[in-house]
Amino acid sequence: MSAPRLEWTEGTAAHDAAWLSGSGALPPRRVEAVDDTVRADDAFRLACEGVGLLWRGDFQNARQLLQALARRLDKRAARSRLPDDMPMRERFNRYRQGQALRARILGMVLIPLDAAQAIPLRRAPDVRAALHHALDLAVGEAVISLRELQGMVGAYEWHRKGVPIAALGGATIHPDFGVFSPIRGEYLDLVAHAPLPVGGTAFDIGTGTGVLAAVLARRGVPTIIASDLSPRALACARANIERLGLSGQVEIREADLFPPGRAALAVCNPPWLPGKASSALEQAVYDPESRMLRGFLDGLAEHLLPGGEGWLILSDLAEHLGLRSRDQLLGMIEAAGLVVIERLDTRPRHGKAFDANDPLHAARLQEVTSLWRLGVARP
Repeated sequence: MSAPRLEWTEGTAAHDAAWLSGSGALPPRRVEAVDDTVRADDAFRLACEGVGLLWRGDFQNARQLLQALARRLDKRAARSRLPDDMPMRERFNRYRQGQALRARILGMVLIPLDAAQAIPLRRAPDVRAALHHALDLAVGEAVISLRELQGMVGAYEWHRKGVPIAALGGATIHPDFGVFSPIRGEYLDLVAHAPLPVGGTAFDIGTGTGVLAAVLARRGVPTIIASDLSPRALACARANIERLGLSGQVEIREADLFPPGRAALAVCNPPWLPGKASSALEQAVYDPESRMLRGFLDGLAEHLLPGGEGWLILSDLAEHLGLRSRDQLLGMIEAAGLVVIERLDTRPRHGKAFDANDPLHAARLQEVTSLWRLGVARP
């Protein structure tokens, strides 16, 4: 894979470098070199105009500039607070638009990288390991958004330290960049305690980090086939399963949803919100036209052994946001020839659920995460 090129002029000299983006963001069309002397108000105006600010000063001052731009965006958002009586669906759409605009503006603070992918600036940290983990791309001299770089460094720390999983007795899962991190433990607890159907094989559909397959293996399921389409996810899941010593029970296989054959149990935790992902990193959150949800439900009956179950793990946040109704979900289940055996519910424990300043707080406050135990309807 080759990176796109970014071109700009400093003084009378023309420059170009590879453009690096883990989110798939396009490079800015115009670039100006700036340093510690730039005023935050001037930088904010240029960033709002879509001008990339290629930093030539002290690295820590670039971080401070990014924080200053964020404060200005926060003040702007506070002045245009959404009306309390705005329908939740419209509120959500306005929220997404605002988040996209915020990401675009903050993404205009740019950091140069030398041929070894080190930052040639004063007081710059060594980010080479984080870049290699996120992109694994040798491109020579390059430019990257500081905001994205900070995200890559944070993701690398998650990967390096691991995420402790209570459902695995505190063992850690190490997410790779671009693979959804299992930081919401409530849905893992559901999988750890739901009654297992009788049978020897389970499918983990869209395995991601492999965490659900690992939970099933620790519960004693003798054979689990964990599938995914993403090369990153497949590599991440294999590494986690090997690290946990579960390779004898869990096979990682590339497949679009279901692997061949039938199983006593098929588990799926699809993206919870129907909608188009605006970046590669949003693909774990948004399911365009509910493709994965519908695919799992529609293919479940033909991939279950007699008496088998499908476990659909799904938040109802989409319902509270007006993106999908409960009747629509139940209609999908019925149309797929399935029946609900039981629904196990839990409340989210993440910070946003309790943040009264979150524009979507009213919806998050009502959110319930469910494990739907599904069986095949009798003819």
